[in-house]
Amino acid sequence: MNDDSMLMHSDAQPYHFAAGDSLGYLLYRSVARPGMQRDDLERILHHARDRNPAAGLTGCLHHEDGLFFQWVEGPRFRLFRLIDVLREDDRHLNFTVLDQGPLQQRLFSDWEMRFSDREAASLLEWLAERRDRAGSDQDDAESIAAFMRSMNG
Repeated sequence: MNDDSMLMHSDAQPYHFAAGDSLGYLLYRSVARPGMQRDDLERILHHARDRNPAAGLTGCLHHEDGLFFQWVEGPRFRLFRLIDVLREDDRHLNFTVLDQGPLQQRLFSDWEMRFSDREAASLLEWLAERRDRAGSDQDDAESIAAFMRSMNG
């Protein structure tokens, strides 16, 4: 969902880390706006895949049952700016940061933005199975992040 031009490097060339830049990640959940169609998702992905290299961002977007879960990684200062952009994006509601922090190595280095949905793998079913095995009913950020990492196959 991160397709705002203010995140781009000024000359729209691929971003290269400068001294002092640190790698980080952002994991969030939101609700797709009512009426979102497959072509809307394709436009989101197209814009993200075009613009993310210039911002130094990679990640994975999962859409299922009207929910978005997104893992984004890149320069931490870009991620801080991205949070503001995402909060204002009218393509989704109830934007909630589930986790964020430093990252030693990218999980999605080969993806400007990987996409998955229920057809690829169901996050909600995966969480329910994990909950049943662990005896917990908590859908915590660590579980969602583990699912997102499993998508990088």
